[in-house]
Amino acid sequence: MEKNPYDGPLFANAIQTLEEAGKLINCDPNVLERLKRPRRSIMVSVPVRMDDYSVKVFTGYRVQYSPTLGPYKGGIRFHQNVDLSEVVGLAALMTFKNSVLGLPLGGAKGGITVDPSKLSRTEKQNLTRRYASEIGPFIGPTQDIPAPDVGTDAQTMAWIMDTYSQENGGFAQPGVVTGKPVEIGGSLGRNHATGLGVVYVAEKAFAVNQMNMQGASIAIQGFGNVGSFAAKFAHERGAKIIAVSDVSGGIFNGDGLDIPELMEYVKTHKFLKGYPKSQPISNEELLELPCDALFPCALEGQIGTHNAEKIQAKIIVEGANGPVTNAATKILSKRGIFVAPDVVANGGGVIVSYFEWVQDIMSFFWDEDEINNRLKRIITQAFDKSYALSKEKDVDMRSAAMAAAVLRLEKAMLLRGLYPR
Repeated sequence: MEKNPYDGPLFANAIQTLEEAGKLINCDPNVLERLKRPRRSIMVSVPVRMDDYSVKVFTGYRVQYSPTLGPYKGGIRFHQNVDLSEVVGLAALMTFKNSVLGLPLGGAKGGITVDPSKLSRTEKQNLTRRYASEIGPFIGPTQDIPAPDVGTDAQTMAWIMDTYSQENGGFAQPGVVTGKPVEIGGSLGRNHATGLGVVYVAEKAFAVNQMNMQGASIAIQGFGNVGSFAAKFAHERGAKIIAVSDVSGGIFNGDGLDIPELMEYVKTHKFLKGYPKSQPISNEELLELPCDALFPCALEGQIGTHNAEKIQAKIIVEGANGPVTNAATKILSKRGIFVAPDVVANGGGVIVSYFEWVQDIMSFFWDEDEINNRLKRIITQAFDKSYALSKEKDVDMRSAAMAAAVLRLEKAMLLRGLYPR
């Protein structure tokens, strides 16, 4: 039997969810078979001259999963655990996410196996620019549009844009990446978009479960870009954020944390550890806290069969990609815990990335209120569509959202046909 080069838990989980969704909607078997593999996987060597003048060679990836609905779209991750199986799993999730959100985009993902915290600014810039050069022939405003992810940010995107522009005529091509600084073609609202989207979806999840966000207790795993802004916007809506965590561990305050003060503390101290108005807890303890809602906004696979029975939240809203496994979702669903899946819940980032791309192509930019209103309309429509299908088919929200995604892809793939015949 042919060995699958993409073997890994995240991709296996995505394919399992895909197969279940296919059965749910009686998907064409040929379409389903094609959706189980990416179109293209690019693996590159990235040599970098370090500050001590030695040369280190890092491994970079870009997986372009499906272009059926439009140009490839997906983030670039700098993390020491990046490998091909993780990147292909994330690229598959981007394909399904863009489909269920109704965006005219395909799915992709990229990354470099590196711990960015151990690089100087110069080393990180050298790494980014060489990686951009290596994948340059495969990206572009009408081909593949990267964005930030774990370990990357607006500055990283600025370096990629500049490298691509220099190698393609020398004039600025802002449409090649999204998540850029506003000064060079970035969009207002992009920085907080994923966190705001999580809260828009949480509001819908509370409503369909006859609950209210005001006064609700929420625990948030992860306090990076997504988790911190999700905490901020939930706090502004009157929610009580009782616990948050980052790589240094978790903090808890049963009366609720002062989120604006905490965000300022992290700006100064970099980590949550040591924040005085709290007591320390582990990441594992945070996940199992009794609360109204849990937002896992860190990395994938945080809730699996090993701890699904211990989860005490009434609602889970996935801010990260794949934080709850498919098997754990089944256990949580049987226990009456509502899971708003990642393909909808953390779609705010790619929705506003889409807005940024459109604005770059038009060279016409919207104000922040318009961005936020358009974001809310798209993400809540995706939630409503998935929720209606979950009721119609009597399945959990993850299965329903994936079914909605596959339905759109199936129609497009059958209309376009197979080339060559």
